[in-house]
Amino acid sequence: MVTTERYLSYIPTSYQNYAQPYFEHIEQVMTSNSIDTSLRKAHFLAQVSEESQWFKYNKENLNYSDKALRSVFGKYFPTQELATSYARQPEKIANRVYANRMGNGDESSGDGWKYRGRGLIELTGKQNYQKYGLARNIDVLSTPEKLSEPYYAIDSAVWFWNSHSLNKYADQDDILTITKRINGGTNGLDKRKECLMIYKKIFRTIEKR
Repeated sequence: MVTTERYLSYIPTSYQNYAQPYFEHIEQVMTSNSIDTSLRKAHFLAQVSEESQWFKYNKENLNYSDKALRSVFGKYFPTQELATSYARQPEKIANRVYANRMGNGDESSGDGWKYRGRGLIELTGKQNYQKYGLARNIDVLSTPEKLSEPYYAIDSAVWFWNSHSLNKYADQDDILTITKRINGGTNGLDKRKECLMIYKKIFRTIEKR
């Protein structure tokens, strides 16, 4: 078992304060949910480290400029005028781009913002919050902010991981497929590989003892 202190010693210094609350829970949550080999743990930790930027972020910000809205969410902002009217208004943006999908209501329902991405692998949409809550027998629909708490931020990421059968690819040391399953593409793949090497080094050191 890797201690919190040992994990932190490998985290970039400027992020250690962000990471500490997570590493107080992470070994127990991983091991009790079948992420229980060094290779599985290394892959899981590499992904959540990149997704959260070394544990600094655990919820979606959505504070986009008009230019970014046209680039990232062009489908929902087909005109410059529309993008300008939403720019730098995260709640308003979320309610538009997440409306009428993933179990959310329409834009006026507020579901887009209420169930925006949270956790170390950002769980998004009312339907996914509901699935996670049912799996864990907890109410996260009325308290969605719970997924920003360190324990639940980890646990929801573990639930996502297992729901998508990612241990299978971790066992094959297949970071590319895992990244695509989590990210929908290969965004940040090089950084994920760097993180993976760090975590593999931690476990190799432990196993040599």
